[in-house]
Amino acid sequence: MNHPDIWVNGELVAYENATVHVLSHALHYGTSVFEGVRCYKTAKGSSIMRLREHTQRLLDSAKIYRMDLGYSLEELEQAQIDTIVNSGLEACYIRPLAFRGMGSLGVNPLKNKVDVIIAVWEWGAYLGPEALAEGVDVQVASWNRMAPNTFPAMAKAGGNYLNAGLVKMDAVLNGFSEGIMLTHDGIVAEGSGENLFLVKNGELITAPLSASILPGITRDAVRTIARDLGLSVREERIPREMLYIADELFFTGTAAEVTPIRSVDHHKIGEGNRGPITTQIQDAYFDVVHNGNDPHGWLTSVPVSVPVA
Repeated sequence: MNHPDIWVNGELVAYENATVHVLSHALHYGTSVFEGVRCYKTAKGSSIMRLREHTQRLLDSAKIYRMDLGYSLEELEQAQIDTIVNSGLEACYIRPLAFRGMGSLGVNPLKNKVDVIIAVWEWGAYLGPEALAEGVDVQVASWNRMAPNTFPAMAKAGGNYLNAGLVKMDAVLNGFSEGIMLTHDGIVAEGSGENLFLVKNGELITAPLSASILPGITRDAVRTIARDLGLSVREERIPREMLYIADELFFTGTAAEVTPIRSVDHHKIGEGNRGPITTQIQDAYFDVVHNGNDPHGWLTSVPVSVPVA
């Protein structure tokens, strides 16, 4: 299998040569920030969904962790486009990553060089292709989302995902697809790698940023789509038991896209299948990323040239 080249500190490097030293700071302390971005093969050509917003969040995460990436927003955007074009992939997942490399192995990372890479690969539905239509079964996690002023939840940092990994592993070992984390004071936060929306009496409800959630870019897109559809959307603190009596629940995220939830802790949600509002949101979202109908200017065209066999 041929793997696409990886962009490393401004140059495209062969997949097998894109390596780091075992004493890199990020391996020992989780000092990295990253993004997950998708390029879709739309009916109007290959396009990246919300490239600018993802790239800005990468820079924001880096700023929170005092990491100077050494590249502008525009340079990082172009680097992602160039990496895709070089790969020849019409659709792919994009992983920009910045991490502290070689230098001191003390906790203080300020003198360690910051390396930046961009990798792309083919990736289908995050929770399985059937999940988008049939929904997933989830549990409320025994591990909480980090409390405010412990880790910066607004930063998409590598170390934060140790928490997410515990939630995901427990869910899978317990026979579920995913876990939903609560805050330190027992209020609904998000999934291990997704934001969460609840539908009750025709209204959409999602947790506020103060619930230690990541400010999801797909979450923001769904809020816009819902308003376009004339639906009410509000942020509020969600008690755990409200999950069980919701009419509909769904996850959002670049990887998860819009994934219905059919049960929580063995409580059937609504009719136990994808609900009508979730379907409306999902159809509108996929109209953008699959059909290329883009009223909000979310798509960035990528001039991918597919080799002729």
